[in-house]
Amino acid sequence: MEIPYKELATETLRAIIEDFVSREGTDYGHEDFSFETKISQVMKSLEVGKAIVTFDAESETCSISTKDDGGF
Repeated sequence: MEIPYKELATETLRAIIEDFVSREGTDYGHEDFSFETKISQVMKSLEVGKAIVTFDAESETCSISTKDDGGF
């Protein structure tokens, strides 16, 4: 289920983004980016609609998904 990111508390959204960017396997290409830069990139992707916040009722967890295979 998609959750509009604007409806989340700032601290909650930040925690979801931090969890997402800290997971192994998040692909940012061949360049190294700081943790804060990655957070900013994910936030921008949410703002422009390239990414969405999702909630999985079965596992009761939130995550971020991209709408295409382009990554962040």
